[in-house]
Amino acid sequence: MTSTKGKIFDFKLFSKLMVYVKPYKISYYLVMLFAIFLSIFSVLSPYLLKITVDDYITKNDYQGMLFFLGLMLITLILEVCFQFLFVFYANFLGQRVIKDLRVSLFDKIIHFKMSYYDNSAIGRLVTRVVNDIETIASIFSQGLFMIIADLLKMLFVIIIMLAINWKLSFIVFSILPLILYATRLFQKSMKIAFEDVRKEVANLNSFVQERLSGMKIVQIFHREKDEYKTFININNKHKNAWLKTVWFNSIFFPVAELSSSITIGLLVWYGGLNTSSGDGVTLGIIFLFIQMSQILFRPLRQIADKFNSLQMGMVSTSRIFKILESNSSIIDNGNLRPQKFEGLITFNNVRFSYDKNKEVLKGINLKVNPGETIAIVGPTGAGKSSIINLLSRFYDFQSGSIMIDGISIKEIELDYLRNQICTVSQDVFLFAASIYDNITLFDPSIKFEDVVFAAKNIGVHEFIKKLPGGYNYNVKERGLMLSSGQRQLIAFLRAYLTNPTILILDEATSSIDSNSEELIQKATSKITEGKTSIIIAHRLDTIRTADRIIVMDNGQIVEQGSHKDLMKLKSGKYSQLYNIQFVSKNTLTN
Repeated sequence: MTSTKGKIFDFKLFSKLMVYVKPYKISYYLVMLFAIFLSIFSVLSPYLLKITVDDYITKNDYQGMLFFLGLMLITLILEVCFQFLFVFYANFLGQRVIKDLRVSLFDKIIHFKMSYYDNSAIGRLVTRVVNDIETIASIFSQGLFMIIADLLKMLFVIIIMLAINWKLSFIVFSILPLILYATRLFQKSMKIAFEDVRKEVANLNSFVQERLSGMKIVQIFHREKDEYKTFININNKHKNAWLKTVWFNSIFFPVAELSSSITIGLLVWYGGLNTSSGDGVTLGIIFLFIQMSQILFRPLRQIADKFNSLQMGMVSTSRIFKILESNSSIIDNGNLRPQKFEGLITFNNVRFSYDKNKEVLKGINLKVNPGETIAIVGPTGAGKSSIINLLSRFYDFQSGSIMIDGISIKEIELDYLRNQICTVSQDVFLFAASIYDNITLFDPSIKFEDVVFAAKNIGVHEFIKKLPGGYNYNVKERGLMLSSGQRQLIAFLRAYLTNPTILILDEATSSIDSNSEELIQKATSKITEGKTSIIIAHRLDTIRTADRIIVMDNGQIVEQGSHKDLMKLKSGKYSQLYNIQFVSKNTLTN
């Protein structure tokens, strides 16, 4: 991670962000040009006022005064115009940059290994994609360019003040070190404070997202009061992080205002003495220096405030680039797209672990023939799901090889590989959309007629037609309007429509209801027809007809064969598991 902690401004981090500005060079240069013109016209008005007072008002030249007042009005209008153009194009540039940055971030996230999500809170990722990205826009709209414009104003003010009267300039400049020192302390303190703010925002988002997703568990186990207390604690930390920024603001801005007032007092005192003594200080010069000092000090106060936006944006930038520079994506170096997969799967001495200290698969050797249906069974933690996760390259194994039709899966293009493999899992995820959209996954190339034809083929068309709206029935968030069995049927239809070469059913029939069981058995038979199929199941009575049953225990294959052959092994692992389930089932029935 690129650290920004303790730095006033991280140029290395900013240079990474500027890569996203390159496509919009014209907008960038326009913003800089408008900043220069804005600075010139904002300083020009006080100087025109000085000329008007000294050369026309004090000499009662009302004709000349009206002329210069007209010039001041034109200057003001131009200043307003350039202010508008500056603000518009700065925000325009910022929104374009964060649009591209958000696309890059989302593209990165959707290609991460599953292990990244195993260790990352979803709420935090949502914060990065939404809140942090939006905060980066403030670097352009409220931070960097505003600071540059203010610095240009200050530069022009200093040059004009020194050119007109160095003694009055010295009075103004004598207060500057105090403001600069206070500003620097403020910036450093706010930098640390905003680190804490972003951390607490992410914690709050993560907590709320998880509790809303798991609200059923919260209520089942009567955790409402406990979660409420935890939320109050997290919310207090969030409040305290923000109050720290309020505290620094409440100290800095009164100090800045006091310094400004002292400067005006000194200018009036010294300028008044010199005006009465005829020392070359005119009334117009006093007006000019009072206005110039405000133009000089106001940016300093505002720069501190804008620096807050800049620093907050840089904190968010640091967090975003931590994700963008993460190597948690599956390395896709494959360049092969076989014209057709036969479906021969081979595992050669495959070793794999989620955690370095605990090996999950311990030298697996397995061969699945084209068109064969195998079932993998075993106790929880035996490594069943790990096998199919590796086959689809959701995770990468540490050693050995996995091949399809004699080709290493690492040599096959990742998109093409996953397009040939379809997994139906126990936990079916459905989007808050229509059944049709959930079947096609919003793919406009899939015709409605094709979906209906496929549904009829596997026997789920009648079930869908009975729902209100049929295929247009909105299943709501995560498909909660459907039963688990109905969600499973939608997943089966989704898999059948993709027509994969290799089909994986991961506990797909473990939680079906009696109303859906017959439909699912028919759908299972239909979608596995002619395909290399791998079925992972706890319910052993559902896989008796599999061509071969693989029994796993403790990361190893301990038995394999047909149901009939494995049942002959009276002391075998499979027969023990089957008899336990058979006895349990009969006990429950009786």
